[in-house]
Amino acid sequence: MVLQVPLIRLQCGVNSYDWGKIGKTSAAAKFAAATASDFSIAEEKPYAELWMGTHPSLPSKDLETQRTLLELVKDNQALLSQGIAKRYENKLPFLFKVLSINKALSIQAHPNKQLAEQLHAKDSKNYPDDNHKPEMTIAVTPFDGLCGFRPLAEISHFLQNVSAFRKLVGEDEAKNFETTVKDKETSEKEEEKQANKKALQSAFTKLMNADKSALESASKELLEAAKSEGASFAGSGGPSNDGQELADLVVRLDSQFPGDIGLFVQFFLNYVKLEVGEAMFLKADDIHAYLSGDIIECMASSDNVVRAGFTPKFKDVDTLTTMLTYSYAPISEQKMSPTDYPYVTLNADAYKSNSSVLLYDPPIPEFAVVRAALNMLNAKATFDPIEGPSIILCTKGKGTISVGPKTEKIEEGYVFFVGATAEVIIESETEETDGEGLVLFKAFCEISDE
Repeated sequence: MVLQVPLIRLQCGVNSYDWGKIGKTSAAAKFAAATASDFSIAEEKPYAELWMGTHPSLPSKDLETQRTLLELVKDNQALLSQGIAKRYENKLPFLFKVLSINKALSIQAHPNKQLAEQLHAKDSKNYPDDNHKPEMTIAVTPFDGLCGFRPLAEISHFLQNVSAFRKLVGEDEAKNFETTVKDKETSEKEEEKQANKKALQSAFTKLMNADKSALESASKELLEAAKSEGASFAGSGGPSNDGQELADLVVRLDSQFPGDIGLFVQFFLNYVKLEVGEAMFLKADDIHAYLSGDIIECMASSDNVVRAGFTPKFKDVDTLTTMLTYSYAPISEQKMSPTDYPYVTLNADAYKSNSSVLLYDPPIPEFAVVRAALNMLNAKATFDPIEGPSIILCTKGKGTISVGPKTEKIEEGYVFFVGATAEVIIESETEETDGEGLVLFKAFCEISDE
């Protein structure tokens, strides 16, 4: 079977996890409901993730025929392109998601390819995939999270100014860390960088293995300090965060996961905020915990997560503490700066309304994402054909999407699959509100046929 017009409207599933936003406050739920399935939003239920792709845990379907997207691309390799079909075993190489986060996700990391294969072979129940999972996050609403290890000077600051934190790490470990990194926090000498990482791993591992009674006592002390000290908490917060902000964070996280080890992990990790359109990239083996907001996520097609806090699910502290790279840097080094997408043509109305088409391009082959905002009625964007598949999600406004002779309406929550080598035309039927009109995200993969 050959599809003459490679434009397929998708019906996408939504997962309900405890950390998701409730009812219609969840963008993931609203977008799932827009796919015109029999799904209806329960007002008291948390909805966490909308999945768009071929992953077998929650595969997307052709809305019209109800065949899975995986079946369609396996039957029609031209939808992926020969090169991608061969390289990724007739599957979409990326998984596209919307996350709606009401409370903290687990402290976690995603294994690299080699470790993923080992974990899957040993424990397929908790590690269902043998693939790595680098991922990119783009904020749809204001977002905050913990991502990557802080600069070492900041960790030293917290060891010296948060007594409950120092107690859990232990005096010997704290002194070893401080002595090792002192005056070498930003050294580029390989020997000193490796010594820093070893000291960081040792201190972090000690924290993550704190015994239950010590954690209980330290958590109470930390919470009391956060409530009483306010702006002076944690030595006024340190170089990157103010004290009140960190104090509020302790109180907030304790209300969600009382006495959890994650209350202390924040002193090792960068606390990051993203405004709408800002993004960051997480390599395999990068530690993180998302805390709140609605985000677009794109990742290699995998569902592997190694968890160690902020979760009632399976925890694997030993694997987490041994797998991490222990790279340390300010969060600015993980944030991504989008660039203008060159393979699109805008009409006069798009230029006149200051419309934008921006590319978020991480340093991996499996995916990239374009964010397009067409800010005026009749503003139009024509995307050049690419040698690979795309999934397009509309997050705001309404308009039309056309491939060849086929034109369909597109509006908030609508999701489309576009096959390889197809020119795509998007036209807005929305006047801008709050600065933007029709907004969509286009995830894609492109490699040359070999």
